[in-house]
Amino acid sequence: MKTPSAANDNLIDRTRQVWQPRLGQDISREDARQIAENVTGFFSVLAEWARAEQAVPANDTDKTAQDTGEAGHEG
Repeated sequence: MKTPSAANDNLIDRTRQVWQPRLGQDISREDARQIAENVTGFFSVLAEWARAEQAVPANDTDKTAQDTGEAGHEG
């Protein structure tokens, strides 16, 4: 099993492999760390938005009183 440090080193190395050709320049390990952190943050925001879209609001205004089982009194 890899230690968190070894896994982190692998992530940084892989990030450098992927991004250096795309940027057309050598990037430092710190640059690669920041890129990995930013990409992770970006996907975290997307996941948060997806969860928020799936959540049903507590005051769902699309339902009528009849749909929710609330008693209605007709005259």
